[in-house]
Amino acid sequence: MSDQKDSEIEMRVYDIEVGRTPKIQRLDAYLSARFPDYSRTFITKLIKDDKVKVDGESVKPAYTPATGDKIVAQVPALVEETVEPEDIELEIAYEDEWILVINKPSDMVVHPSRGHQSGTLVNAAAFYCKNLSDYGGALRPGIVHRLDRDTTGAIIMVKDDSVHEAIAQQFEARTVEKEYLAVCEGTVELDADLIDAPIGKHNRAKEKMAVRHDLGKPAQTVYKVAERIGNYSVVRCFPRSGRTHQIRVHMKHIGHPLVGDAQYGSGKAIFKSDFTGEEHKPLEQPLIERQALHARKIKIFHPAKEQFMEFETPVPNDIQSFIDVLRELYGKKEKEE
Repeated sequence: MSDQKDSEIEMRVYDIEVGRTPKIQRLDAYLSARFPDYSRTFITKLIKDDKVKVDGESVKPAYTPATGDKIVAQVPALVEETVEPEDIELEIAYEDEWILVINKPSDMVVHPSRGHQSGTLVNAAAFYCKNLSDYGGALRPGIVHRLDRDTTGAIIMVKDDSVHEAIAQQFEARTVEKEYLAVCEGTVELDADLIDAPIGKHNRAKEKMAVRHDLGKPAQTVYKVAERIGNYSVVRCFPRSGRTHQIRVHMKHIGHPLVGDAQYGSGKAIFKSDFTGEEHKPLEQPLIERQALHARKIKIFHPAKEQFMEFETPVPNDIQSFIDVLRELYGKKEKEE
């Protein structure tokens, strides 16, 4: 999840003193009237994210403003940039009138940020779908969760604001079930285990995360080994939390970084000739040249349909080809249940 951080967004602080008793009975509605360029759902999210204080205290969106209340609101500065719809082909795994499930390709950033103003998943989705939710803000329409740039797989985008809020609450409560497929360097010893190690900012490289027992936030990943092939392991990962780069950091932490991971592993493109001992042929294409990580399944409670729904995306060609070559060269040692 390596996209724009809150620290990169210019926040403006507004001091508001409530005069005579307002006719509007809810704080979110009151502030929406004060900030008409922002939607009410976005203002509600600011309040829930603790960006609004009343007399120095956190409040709920339904708080009733009263005469004399001193409100301090941190509101992101309006920027001229808007999401430009772009005709980029998308693989739609599922769609209804409320949500859209996309099989995200590699080398695609999820939403516009500094250095990535175009070519993002949001640019493509804005062209495909004209009514994405703005609950997450104007530059992140429909976004309820993210994947790293070079991670492929299932990502949910939302069309309806109320559905967006309900699904976002599931992510916050960690009730969303996710399964990733990863190919790791080395032979993972245990068939299954829980990695319980806090993750925080790397103390030297600002673009990286690390296991930090001092300043890290709690993070847990369950993994199950699907196959051990040669000096590699195919692993199913079930994150219980959603920290940035979580699976990549956790697998490196136990000594098995992901194949092709430029930040936490060797980062090398892998060719079939690397295994056969032959020299690289001039036109030989790499089997894989990005981190071998795929968001395979995601299960949510669909708020509008009032039922649990699971979405699955197929393993991408590069990861599957890499696994197939390993099986061809070393034999399939263990079969996934």
